[in-house]
Amino acid sequence: MKIAIWANTSKNEFWNLFPDLMSWLRENGQEVFITVRIDGMLKDRSRYDYSVIKSHEDFSKVDFVLAMGGDGTILSAARAVGSQKIPILGVHLGGFGFLAEGTVGSLYGRLQSVISHKYSIFPRMVLEVEIQNDRGKIFHSLNDLVIDRGESYRLMKCSLSMDKRMITSYSADGLIISTPTGSTAYNLAAGGPIVAPWLSLFTITPICPHSLSSRPIVLPAQQELTITFPESESDLRIAVDGQVQEKVSPSAIIHVRRAPYDVQMITFEDRDYFHTLRTKMGWGQSGEK
Repeated sequence: MKIAIWANTSKNEFWNLFPDLMSWLRENGQEVFITVRIDGMLKDRSRYDYSVIKSHEDFSKVDFVLAMGGDGTILSAARAVGSQKIPILGVHLGGFGFLAEGTVGSLYGRLQSVISHKYSIFPRMVLEVEIQNDRGKIFHSLNDLVIDRGESYRLMKCSLSMDKRMITSYSADGLIISTPTGSTAYNLAAGGPIVAPWLSLFTITPICPHSLSSRPIVLPAQQELTITFPESESDLRIAVDGQVQEKVSPSAIIHVRRAPYDVQMITFEDRDYFHTLRTKMGWGQSGEK
């Protein structure tokens, strides 16, 4: 198989693993591709046999992507792959996260399962965000879109509609529109609900709303959401998956819809979403020893 390695290169755990990982892949007959960033940071390139991914289109040459790091690394890998439907295997290098299907200890076992085709594909819904103004741009997000007041000290005021039907107005520090995958991220911290990742839903959660009646709402992803800012005077800001930021003028209209593609995440029979929640969040644990 042809395997692309995408990694958080700031983690020492990755560089400690890299030599053994490359040897294991070579001994098991796998063809390896690495990113330009990894290639540029290698001290002795002659030790390894690999090709370099230099563009978005180069992902079409590989069978799957091995994303090594935290949830942020997996999110960035998903944006890099985009609509090409290349499966992603996430491996956590320590820390708190929900998206990985493997750890350092299970890395080679997981890789062997993928090479032996003993895995399943878990499609994850993606947001498509269109900013309608004089600079019209489109972004894609696996986790969430966050709109906030930027550098202003005033509350952000906005209106939310679905397929041209007014839903409500918000006066808050910001607004989170999350996918089911992103429901356990910022949405959860802001008081939003946990949503099973195989559902097709938008969760809209206000950040520190001025009104006690402002509560999270869950809406069908088959319909388009529109956010406008009729009372805003200063520039706003959006963040896509917490990694891509863009200033937004108060005259902008933001359209949010389900993207025409899903991210293909690799999973295994022994993985259970609710077990992950119980483990990561301590559900059902009284705290007594």
